[in-house]
Amino acid sequence: MLVCPINTITPLNKECTMKKNDVITVKDVRIKTIAKNGIDYICITDIARQKNAREPKDVVKHWMRQKNTLEYLGLWERLYNPFFKGAEFGPLLAQAGSNSFTMSPSRWVELTGSIGIITKNGAGGGTFAQQDIAFKFANWVSVEFELYLVKEFQRLKSIEQKELGWTAKRELSKINYRIHTDAILHNMIPQEVSPAQANFIYAEEADVLNVALFGMTAKQWREANPNLKGNIRDYATINELICLANMESINSMLINDGISQSERLIKLNQIAIHQMVILQGDKNRLLLR
Repeated sequence: MLVCPINTITPLNKECTMKKNDVITVKDVRIKTIAKNGIDYICITDIARQKNAREPKDVVKHWMRQKNTLEYLGLWERLYNPFFKGAEFGPLLAQAGSNSFTMSPSRWVELTGSIGIITKNGAGGGTFAQQDIAFKFANWVSVEFELYLVKEFQRLKSIEQKELGWTAKRELSKINYRIHTDAILHNMIPQEVSPAQANFIYAEEADVLNVALFGMTAKQWREANPNLKGNIRDYATINELICLANMESINSMLINDGISQSERLIKLNQIAIHQMVILQGDKNRLLLR
C-alpha cells in the first residue's frame, strides 16, 4: 500500500501558441497564420487591412508590382527554393515598376513556383507570406505595425518552442516507461495472473514513481483535479519529466535487483528531491518518512 505526503502539483500553464492554423492578435487586428512544410506563413491580406480595410487585395497587388519588392522576393526564393524558376523571373523584374506592369500573388506563384508566398481560397483564405516576407510587407504598410507584429510573433514562437521541448521530454518519459514495465513483467508478474491483475501491478508501480516525484497517486490527482483532462504526467513541467525519465530507468534496475517496493519508494523520493534541486532549485518537495 502506498502512503504519500501532502503535496501539490501545479497544472502546466497552457498558453496560446502558434499551431498549424492559428490567429495572432496585433493591436486589436486578427492575423491568420499557417504552417506548411515546416515554414511559418502570416496572412498579409489581414495586414493589408491596415491600409485599406475594404480592398486589402489591392494593397498586396500594389506592393508586388514594385521593383524593390520583386527583387526581394526573387532573392528570397533563390536562397530557399531550389525549384524557383529563375528564367521566368528575369523578364518580370525587368518590367517591374513600369506603369503597365501588374502582379498578383497567384500569378507570381504560377510563373515562378514560389514557396515564399502562397494563396488560399475560401473561408480563412487570403495571401500568406513566409514570416520574413510578411515582416517586409508589414514595414511597407506601417513601420509601427511591423514592430508590434514582430514582437508578438516572436513571443508566440518562444512559447511554442517551450511546448515542443515539453512534448519531447514527455515522449522520452513514455519510452523509458517501457523499460520500467519490462522490469515489472519479468520480476513481479507471475505467469498465472490474469490481465486485470497484471494491470493492477503496473498501475501500482506507476504510482510508486508518481508518489516519489509528485507526492500523490494518479487517483488522488484525478480527485483533486476533476475538470482537467489527461493524467498527472500530462501536467508535469519539463524538469519534472526529465526527472521522471531518470527515475523510470533507476526503478527498473531496483526492481531487477529485488529491492522491495517500500525501500524503492524512499530511495526514489530521495533521488527525485536531489534531481529537482539540481534542475530548478526546488527544495520544497517533501521527504518520505
